[in-house]
Amino acid sequence: MISPPPRILSIAGSDSGGGAGIQADIKTITMLGGFAMTAICALTAQNTLGVSAVAASTPAMVAAQIDACASDIGVDAVKIGMLGSPQIAAVVADRLEGLGVPVVFDPVMIATSGAALADAATIAAFERLMALATLTTPNVPELAALGGDAAMAARGIAYLAKGGDADGPMVEDRLVIPGQPPRLWQAPRIATRHSHGTGCTLSSAIATELGRGASLEQAVDRARAFVRAALLAAPGLGAGHGPMGHHAVRI
Repeated sequence: MISPPPRILSIAGSDSGGGAGIQADIKTITMLGGFAMTAICALTAQNTLGVSAVAASTPAMVAAQIDACASDIGVDAVKIGMLGSPQIAAVVADRLEGLGVPVVFDPVMIATSGAALADAATIAAFERLMALATLTTPNVPELAALGGDAAMAARGIAYLAKGGDADGPMVEDRLVIPGQPPRLWQAPRIATRHSHGTGCTLSSAIATELGRGASLEQAVDRARAFVRAALLAAPGLGAGHGPMGHHAVRI
């Protein structure tokens, strides 16, 4: 008998260009053997050159999508990405409080292109989600906006400080779990402009592995390997920050 796949719910925004957001999450979850479900929080008009328009869903619609998935198919893990508004952040937190599954929160504030994807009120609403999450995955500017390592330590939460936005030939990612020594990963930087959706891909890959029963460290390790393979397999599409090659990865 075939074992059922881990059921992963992505709560995030749609990327019309297919490189990040819900689209990257579905590709990642599927390629890693999970079953992808979605609650779309916002629509974006974007391509490899940037985001040209954003329209948020209503909180009621986001809640309805979460309820529809959880009540019938069930959920083994959740990935949270772009939320669109503080009201949506609040309703997502309401729904997740009673779900009792691993949650990976990617606090999306700035796209790879540099476009801002969360306002100050939405960032303030992130506090509740960080407290609920199994893991929060800020990049360099997001970690700074959240107060840095000192503020994250004061929150007493697990987080993965991603180093892809830092300078230098090596990329360092740092997993911090309260009460444990930090775990560091270092790898040579992959020189490419086709890196759109790395954060979305990493967080949804971690969620998929957690839904399968992996430990946090195992999940991060496997997710990093998937992201690096997808970067190397990028199809070279678009004139700007192009998409990765999720379709070509074999892990």
